[in-house]
Amino acid sequence: MSYRFLSSSSFINTECSALSKLRIPPISNQIPNFFLFNRVWCCSKSNTKLEMEDHDLSKFTVINDPQSLNHKISAISIAGPSKLQVIADFDATLTRYWINGHRGQSSHGLLKQGDPMYDAKRQALFEYYHPLEFSPTIPLEEKTKLMEEWWGKTHGLLIEGGLTYDAIKNSVASSNIAFRDGVVELFEFLEERDVPVLIFSAGLADIIEEVLRQKVHRSFKNIKIVSNQMVFDDSGRLVSFKGKLIHSLNKNEHALDMAAPLHDQMGGINGPIEDNASVKQRTNVLLLGDHVGDLGMSDGLNYENRISVGFLNDNIEKNLESYRNAFDIVYMNDTPMWGVVKLAAQLCSMEV
Repeated sequence: MSYRFLSSSSFINTECSALSKLRIPPISNQIPNFFLFNRVWCCSKSNTKLEMEDHDLSKFTVINDPQSLNHKISAISIAGPSKLQVIADFDATLTRYWINGHRGQSSHGLLKQGDPMYDAKRQALFEYYHPLEFSPTIPLEEKTKLMEEWWGKTHGLLIEGGLTYDAIKNSVASSNIAFRDGVVELFEFLEERDVPVLIFSAGLADIIEEVLRQKVHRSFKNIKIVSNQMVFDDSGRLVSFKGKLIHSLNKNEHALDMAAPLHDQMGGINGPIEDNASVKQRTNVLLLGDHVGDLGMSDGLNYENRISVGFLNDNIEKNLESYRNAFDIVYMNDTPMWGVVKLAAQLCSMEV
């Protein structure tokens, strides 16, 4: 077993000028030890080196309770990687919110069926149901039924319109979607340490896998996608959906039985897969999301410690207060994933 020495400057400064402009109450200046480290020893199972550039994210980082965060980091680090799992939202969390000055597409929004009439019908459903999804006056039970109705109709249109897997490939190839810098390095770091990553999405698993295939050009044996899975016939035409419906209000570990591993380029399973029961035994969680509602992704898991990281990509002044109260760490302005990479390195090492 070898060890890799990493160096980093402090990258959290809770008294930054960017926050003062937002006129919010000052944050505690008791910064967790993790964010003050200059030296970190990271355990490596191979000769592969974890290369991380020194990225200063202090102007874009908010920590509401540094002491609590420091306690969680210590507890998870002591327990080790064998007790850790990562739960991540996909759109605007793993992927970038802005790309070359334009709003990045979502995994669902990039899909073009090849028939403009059906694309228009799905857009009409979006325009009707999307405001209802975020309505503060609709009770949760009623809203859940509306989301089931929306997703069911959308899936019906995809089947009726004759969606093919070739259309998915072409849609991804022409899409405006990209991963945050540091995401691939995070996946590789966690894969080497056998830490499972569950990607939760109310979208379509086949599209997410195709995005990974085209943008990253490889798959990972530790990644599972918890999302709606398509079934294609021998000609590559969509004929049905597999399992229960996953929508925006039920994407959590109760839906873990829908988790599917990534496939390699030839369509086979990429490496040994940890079963879902074993994943549930990993009671320390690093959760990544871009909405406060993403905190529900860990519902159904009896976790001991959870560190939540929220990506606040837009409307910062309006939403910062709710995000800082909900998440342990908030990254603003569509920041890269390097802060999470450094955090993961700390969680997998007891040497500081």
